[in-house]
Amino acid sequence: MSASYELHGSVAVITLNNPPVNGLGYETRKGITDGLNKAEDDANVKAVVITGAGKAFSGGADIREFGSPKALQEPNLLSVIKTVEDCSKPVVAAIHSVCMGGGLELALGCHYRVAASGTQVALPEVKIGLVPGAGGTQRLPRVIGVENALNMIVSGDPVKSELLAAIPGQTLFSKIVDGDVVAAAVAFANEVADQRPLPLVRKLKAEHPNPDGYFQFARNTVKAVAKNFPAPAKCVDAVEAALKKKFDDGMAFEREQFVALMMTPECKALRHAFFAERAASKIPDVPEDTPVRAINKVAVIGAGTMGGGISMNFLNAGIPVVMLEMKQEALDRGIGVMRKNYEAQVKKGKLKQDKLEQRMGLLSSTLSYDEIKDADLVIEAVFEDIGVKEQVFKTLDEVMKPGAILASNTSTLDVNKIASFTRRPQDVIGMHFFSPANVMKLLEVIRGEKTAKDVLATVMQLAKKIKKTAVVSGVCDGFIGNRMIEQYSRQAGFLLEEGCTPEQVDRAIEKFGFAMGPFRMGDLAGNDVGWYIRKRRYIEKPNMRYSKTADLLCEMGRFGQKTGAGWYDYKAGKRDAIASPVVNEMIEKHRAELGVSPRKISDDEIVGRLVYALVNEGAKILEEGIALRASDIDMVYLTGYGFPLWRGGPMCYADTMGLFNVVQSMRRFARNPLDDATFWQPAPLLARLAEEGKTFS
Repeated sequence: MSASYELHGSVAVITLNNPPVNGLGYETRKGITDGLNKAEDDANVKAVVITGAGKAFSGGADIREFGSPKALQEPNLLSVIKTVEDCSKPVVAAIHSVCMGGGLELALGCHYRVAASGTQVALPEVKIGLVPGAGGTQRLPRVIGVENALNMIVSGDPVKSELLAAIPGQTLFSKIVDGDVVAAAVAFANEVADQRPLPLVRKLKAEHPNPDGYFQFARNTVKAVAKNFPAPAKCVDAVEAALKKKFDDGMAFEREQFVALMMTPECKALRHAFFAERAASKIPDVPEDTPVRAINKVAVIGAGTMGGGISMNFLNAGIPVVMLEMKQEALDRGIGVMRKNYEAQVKKGKLKQDKLEQRMGLLSSTLSYDEIKDADLVIEAVFEDIGVKEQVFKTLDEVMKPGAILASNTSTLDVNKIASFTRRPQDVIGMHFFSPANVMKLLEVIRGEKTAKDVLATVMQLAKKIKKTAVVSGVCDGFIGNRMIEQYSRQAGFLLEEGCTPEQVDRAIEKFGFAMGPFRMGDLAGNDVGWYIRKRRYIEKPNMRYSKTADLLCEMGRFGQKTGAGWYDYKAGKRDAIASPVVNEMIEKHRAELGVSPRKISDDEIVGRLVYALVNEGAKILEEGIALRASDIDMVYLTGYGFPLWRGGPMCYADTMGLFNVVQSMRRFARNPLDDATFWQPAPLLARLAEEGKTFS
């Protein structure tokens, strides 16, 4: 049983025991109702306490049951809560550590609640595109007030128990305690054992002095902030029902919203992302209990934008960093930029001054390799050139202690080749951070042919510690993210030659939901970066066709925001992209030289070509085993490339559209004489799945 039952004098204690967070799976739900029945049948039992073992009261639904028949099997959570409410003896929830989702809904069904201070309390369902489904929207407003409840439900963010206990007139907690919450709840249960009638949250009234005005304001706010997500607006409707309908009618309304949202593409995409993030950390041939290497000190080579950003991640996690550069002025400049980044956070109130000093205090710098030799992990963040990397790794091989992990922050280069510059290829791995490295969530972890399993396990664990979403990639040119974005960028270039302007392409893809279109993205990253890679391509892959427009732009010295001019013009000190007549003239001239008459291109075609270019290359990456699973590719795009979260990533989006339809669109693109017909041959995996009516997931 996933719930135990024991007597503490005349109080029965039911303890949920379903690690890691006591998810309310079928066995646990059954354990609760069996325990309540046992307590009802025992004349010596005067009251019941429900608590959770280990590190949580309950984190809510058991995600392992999502979408399976067990999730709905009786007793479902609504039935469990009804059994609790109907119990003829007082039921006290002893809440601690984590009380979220269905866990909070269960506690709200109890007659009393005793909480440990520091408990994280939340209804986070909105984060996976749902409203709470077991009375959360109906009961929470009755105990902490309509506005507090709606804020919690719409944000889904956790709130500390003592903050909730401080709300005037709240009836969520009977008591907040430090120390043993179960002992306190048992003592409280003894005090209230004979009190009748038993208090029920459902019998309380939800009230607001100006409901119509308030809910109108709430709707306007939600519409502005969450326009692409249907769930937050439904949360407002459900809380309004708590105020305006009878309790049972409000419950029925909440359930209707929950079931309807479950079927929306946005909810499916958010659930997909939720599971994808958890799946990304699992590597089939590297068991979870693989021993890891201790990382107590990190060295970073290079104090440029990447080196500084990478260092900040470790300083934020309390890990000392030593930064190496060739020249003192480069070090001073890099450290100055890091301090400025921290000071900006202090100004915004996101960081306390003493924390800034504490973090900078963990940073040391050096001009000598000799002073980094005792680091447990060294990350190279130097210029993206194989010759430069060779010098660095040969030196690291000479100086670093045995067992140190040697990582490269390369974005495209061959990690196996980099490993071959050392006599310890088993210790070499790629750690590709995304710029700005102290902000972006994604870390591509590149597993070389000889990378040791414990090295991979160590880096994956370390990624969690520095709050990154790590995705494993095999070795290929550009790994997962940049290999796919290259095809996307090629399509963007062809669209310019056929009749689009940069702003039209960016506008269409931003309307689709991307944070930034390909041309604004190029200006931000630096157009010279892509130029450098293309020059390499022209030698290595002479058959791969590119639009000349990007090279012409770079020949004009327009490298992007850093030079004040790229695909767009920029005003000094501002990041606003202004359409450039010079660039549009260059494109028109180039078009004329090609003998191309511009045509009107729809937003649908722009989006289809850009997104399906990602999908087709993603399918090849999957087939080659570079990515372990389709959801890993989605994770890369959601956390590193600004793909719209409510669409779930490129592979999830393709599944939603139907792979048959994706292939049909690609056939249409292939017929365009100005496009690259060979690229639009569907990848064998994509063709096969479309043929069989299957999906990537």
